[in-house]
Amino acid sequence: MKLKPYIYLLFTGLFVSACSNTKYLPEGELLYVGAKVKIEGDSVTRSEKSILKDELESVLRPRPNSSFLGLRPKLWIYNITKTDKQKGLKHFLNTKFGQAPVYFSKVDLDYNVSLLENRLENRGYFKGRASADSTVKRKRATAIYTVKPNFQYKIREVKFPTDSSKLGKAVAATQENTFFKAGEPYDLDKIKAERTRIDAKLKEQGFFYFGPDYLLVQVDSTVGTHQVDMIMKVKDQTPQQAKNVYTIDDIFVYPDYSLGDDSVQRILDSAYHYKDLTIVDPKRKFKPAIFDRALQFNKGDIYNRTDHNLSLNRLVNVGTFKFVKNEFNPSDSTNRALDAYYYLTPLPKKSIRLELLGKTNSANYTGSEINLNWTNRNTFRGAEQLTITAFAGTETQVSGQNKGYNVLRFGGDASLTWPKFVTPFFKFKSVSAFTPKTVATLGFEYQNRAKLYSLNTFRGSFGYLWKESVRKEHNLKLTEITYAHATNVSDEYKKRADSIPSLNRVIENQLIFGPSYSFTYTTTAETQRKNTIYYKGQIDVAGTLAGLFKHGDVLRGDTARIFDVPFSQYVKMEHDFRDYFKLGAKSTIASRIIAGVGYPYANSSQLPFIKQFFIGGTNSLRGFRARSIGPGSFLEPANADSFLPDQSGDLKLELNAEYRYDFTSIFKGAVFVDAGNIWLMNKNPDKPGAEFSNEFLSELAADAGAGLRLDLSFLILRLDLAFPIRKPYLPKGDRWVINDIRFGDKSWRKENLVFNLAIGYPF
Repeated sequence: MKLKPYIYLLFTGLFVSACSNTKYLPEGELLYVGAKVKIEGDSVTRSEKSILKDELESVLRPRPNSSFLGLRPKLWIYNITKTDKQKGLKHFLNTKFGQAPVYFSKVDLDYNVSLLENRLENRGYFKGRASADSTVKRKRATAIYTVKPNFQYKIREVKFPTDSSKLGKAVAATQENTFFKAGEPYDLDKIKAERTRIDAKLKEQGFFYFGPDYLLVQVDSTVGTHQVDMIMKVKDQTPQQAKNVYTIDDIFVYPDYSLGDDSVQRILDSAYHYKDLTIVDPKRKFKPAIFDRALQFNKGDIYNRTDHNLSLNRLVNVGTFKFVKNEFNPSDSTNRALDAYYYLTPLPKKSIRLELLGKTNSANYTGSEINLNWTNRNTFRGAEQLTITAFAGTETQVSGQNKGYNVLRFGGDASLTWPKFVTPFFKFKSVSAFTPKTVATLGFEYQNRAKLYSLNTFRGSFGYLWKESVRKEHNLKLTEITYAHATNVSDEYKKRADSIPSLNRVIENQLIFGPSYSFTYTTTAETQRKNTIYYKGQIDVAGTLAGLFKHGDVLRGDTARIFDVPFSQYVKMEHDFRDYFKLGAKSTIASRIIAGVGYPYANSSQLPFIKQFFIGGTNSLRGFRARSIGPGSFLEPANADSFLPDQSGDLKLELNAEYRYDFTSIFKGAVFVDAGNIWLMNKNPDKPGAEFSNEFLSELAADAGAGLRLDLSFLILRLDLAFPIRKPYLPKGDRWVINDIRFGDKSWRKENLVFNLAIGYPF
């Protein structure tokens, strides 16, 4: 209650400040605050008026200063920070957060009237009229436009060419999928789209030199009352070249082309032939099979745009060429044929890169890492990419139960990527626009957790990565092997493990091997869409084949081993679904659902620790300490003199929702809620309440909070403050703790408020 006077004072100050914007106006100027469009007449329905009004208002120029709840804070910032200096705090605030005033003298009413009448014409209101006026109040001007749209003309009939020429028949064959539908309104944008659609169809049939401008749509408005006939024609001035169907003749590839000199003429004599290709590569830097796989045209094929674009995309996705240029020229030896030329400028074959990274992870650890990467982009002359990486880093937990137990890690990785499917017995040919890849990896990491233990991890994998389309991606690992071995286990950790037996699982030798598969579907790159989604599903199977030869049953005390190390057997599946819905130009609702389950069997009673699910932390339930929730209703007893173990489970359910708002291009805000938990598949006597049951919904944890994000383009710094609203480890009936929230209570804040500092968005 004591905060109310300050809140009132704040809003009063904002209101007064916003109202004072007019005092900064030059003599004789008015502040332009927007426009209103009034639609008069009975020629349009109420719903049509609403749609038409929004569209007409969108074409008016200029735009007024942006406002929020009737206030114009950006204009106010501009006015109070206006300066002639080109640097300093005032200049920064003025240019980054301010917005220059829009004067009414800059509004051309007659020009806007012409824009409105033109838009009416484009939408079929052929005799519509508009007029303009304005109102002024306290040095603020509003433009008023009155529109009389008249009746909208509708399509009566659609006619396509009927001549017997090859081009005429090809155009007529596209009529089935025309955008023109009888009974629908006339629309100029549809005419433009229809011409583009027909041109795209003709390009698939070899009409290489044809273009949309060779099509003419005649509109006959005399056929009936407020009706038109749409008559599609090929222009009489269309050149003969555009009427011909072209085939592919010779195909030339220049894989070592330089933009800086006339390398084409200089090395033409060194060309050699491979199948239908003529390759100009005097130093034989590249194997010709690269280009045979990428290029979709063969000699004698009819030209089509699909293979044209597919060839270019695949060459770009090989990953070896910096620039890919293509052109088609008329053949000198064959009539109505094209010679195809591909000019490829390679990237440097070898490169070395040093990176310094700032990073955070789901366990609230924040730190830095240095990476040294060496890359060979053409290892065996087949565009194979070999990358060797050495890394070292340190991490500390900014907030959480394990502050002081810092992590030091270093290691190395090597990966070899082939731009094709490498298979011993079968040959697969991808028809995607993206080059498929075969990837083999080897790696080692040493991780030292201060005062606890050290962990040596060896890993290797072999598999395939391919994109079916821009939206769909597949990753199949035929085998993935991980071996973890703990050393230097401290007395403190051993003592803690005596009271918490599950800690021993962290330092046990672990051997995991088996195939895995993941599928990703996303539309998030399609920024023009109002609603975009992301989905990733993956399945991991371990120890299945080994179990056929070495039978184990850990529940009966019979553990099978390989090289004296127990191997894991489990099936794990995880689904991650995200939805991003734009409410406007500056606000978005982002939501996420994660559901995962792992089923250990035979030689395993639980998933390996490094494969288990965790919850809580900067990218998860932000109102709880990292990895401190669950499993189920279990709560690890606190020990002020020692660390708390990371809680893990075999099942996971997590739900997140976040409202995001862009205050400026740099400062962005969010309010959010999170919910979820993890559970064990089998009952554990050391963790009562941890197993999954039909009461799992009553064991969900929940939190709420708000955050600020600084988007610096190269770095997104996220600061989130959250608190729990439901604690699953409390007795039933007492788990909702909303009524216990006391922001003014210091002890409550210390126990419940969780500050998260992270890099990047949580999802």
